[in-house]
Amino acid sequence: MSGLRSALGSAAIAVLGLGFGLWFAMVPAEHRRKDLKTLPGSHTVKTEALMVQMLKDAAESKDNLARDLKGPFK
Repeated sequence: MSGLRSALGSAAIAVLGLGFGLWFAMVPAEHRRKDLKTLPGSHTVKTEALMVQMLKDAAESKDNLARDLKGPFK
C-alpha cells in the first residue's frame, strides 16, 4: 500500500514538473515580448485608427453586405 502511495506521489510530482516545464517553454522571454510588440501587424494606435476608418467607410458605402443580407436575421 505504501509502495502505491509513493508511486502515485512520484507520478504527481513528475506531472507537475512536466507542466511547469512546458509552461516555461511556451512563455516568451522578455526580449521576444518586446520583438512581438514591434511587429508590423501588432495592435498599435495607428492600426486601430485605420481599422475604425475602414469600418466607417464600409458602413457608409453602397456595397455594405450587412444591409443586403437575405436570411433568417432579416
